[in-house]
Amino acid sequence: MPQYLYLVRHGEQQDAEYGLPDGPLSPRGKRQAHLIAERLGGVPFTGAWHSPLQRAAETAAIIADRLPSLTSEPSPLLFDCVPSGRAPEMPKAYAPFFNSVSDDQIEAGRAQMEDAVAEFLHPHRGPRHDLLITHNFVIAWFVREVLGAPDWRWISINQANCGLTVLQQKPGRPWSLVTHNDLGHLPVELRTGLPDPLLF
Repeated sequence: MPQYLYLVRHGEQQDAEYGLPDGPLSPRGKRQAHLIAERLGGVPFTGAWHSPLQRAAETAAIIADRLPSLTSEPSPLLFDCVPSGRAPEMPKAYAPFFNSVSDDQIEAGRAQMEDAVAEFLHPHRGPRHDLLITHNFVIAWFVREVLGAPDWRWISINQANCGLTVLQQKPGRPWSLVTHNDLGHLPVELRTGLPDPLLF
């Protein structure tokens, strides 16, 4: 039987546009979290984990209210991070992002994501449906990993707040991407967190 990993970016953070490193969900973020909770209502989850940051923990709590049989545990492997640095083949348009990122931050992010991949993408016996509530860059790294793309490609993969990405592994096969950044549960006015707004 296959195993599934459901990746959800946290809801919109209050006052995120002011550069705050963390904080509670905005009213719109709470609406997003309620809608993704409804979307996930029929999934027979076997486990759930969330980033310890407040915006992810609050998203997890709202989902848990909708799914009372599900207990989400905080995991430091799901913290927001920068998982790799500049690469020679990286388009120059991405270079300014790294001007404010230190080598130590990149080293820590890389180590974190190596451990996260080992923890959450290892094969299990029997079917599993696991939920991770985390951050844009973390989800991008998992997608890049499953697709076998170069390390730097995570920076070109974006998820909206409370968008849904699903990975699947069938026995004897590698992980595959089932859906990426599915926003069918969110009306257009709640599709936030992307570099460019979606108009559909």
